[in-house]
Amino acid sequence: MIEILNASQLSRARDTGALVADILGTLRGRVTPGTNLLDIDRWTKEMITEAGALSCYVDYAPSFGRGPFGHYICTGVNDAVLHGRPHDYTLANGDLLSLDLAVSLRGLAADSAISFIVGDARPKESVAMISTTERALAAGIAAARPGARTGDISHAIGTVLGEAGYPVNTEFGGHGIGSTMHQDPHIANTGRPGRGYPLRPGLMLALEPWVMADTADLVFDADGWTLRSATGCRTAHSEHTIAITDEGAEVLTLPRQAR
Repeated sequence: MIEILNASQLSRARDTGALVADILGTLRGRVTPGTNLLDIDRWTKEMITEAGALSCYVDYAPSFGRGPFGHYICTGVNDAVLHGRPHDYTLANGDLLSLDLAVSLRGLAADSAISFIVGDARPKESVAMISTTERALAAGIAAARPGARTGDISHAIGTVLGEAGYPVNTEFGGHGIGSTMHQDPHIANTGRPGRGYPLRPGLMLALEPWVMADTADLVFDADGWTLRSATGCRTAHSEHTIAITDEGAEVLTLPRQAR
C-alpha cells in the first residue's frame, strides 16, 4: 500500500513527528552510563501514554519477527543495529547506542532513529560511523523532491556510505509510512538513480541509512528480533520521516524549535 496524504493528514503527521523527536531528545538527555535498556523502554512508554499516542511496536508482529515485539522502542547497543529488543543490560561509558522509535498519533505514524555514544568517551571509529549515517540521511533528504524517484534517494544515500568505505546491506532500509508504520515503497540504502517509484507531493517516507563497520551480513539474536553485525563489529543508524511537498522534502521528525 502507498498512501498520498492530504493537507489535513500532513498537519497531523507533523504533530506525530514532533512527538517522536521530542521523545528521542528526552531519552538522549537522560541516558548515562548505568542506565538500563529496560528503563529506556519504561520512560518511552510513559511519554507515549502521556501524549495520548500509540506505540507502533508493542503489537508489531511481521513475518521476520518471533511473535509481537512487546516493547516501546528499539535499543541497539554496539553490534546490534536493527530491531534491538530492550533487555536487562546496563549501559557502559563508550557504548554506541541506537534508539529507533515509531509512534502513531491521531491516526498518523512517524518513525525516527538516532545513534550516539554513551557517556564522555569518544571512540574515533564510532564517531565517524555515526557521522556518516547522518550525512547519508541528509543526502537522501536532499534528493527527495517531486519528479525524482526512490532510486535517486537510494543512490544519494549509497554514495555517501560507499565513499566512506562501509559495506551496504539492502535487506532492510527505508519505507513508506502513513496510517501504518511500514508501507511501500521500499527504499534501499544504495541503488541506481532514475529508477523506482516516482515521488509526488503528499507521499511520506522514512529514510534510514544504517551501516556496520566491516560487513554487510546480519545475524539474528535468540530473541528472534535483534539484528547484529555478523562479525561483532559496531554499527550505527540514523532515520527521519519526511513528507514530499511541492518545494521538496519536509523533515517531520525534528523538534518544533528546530524547524
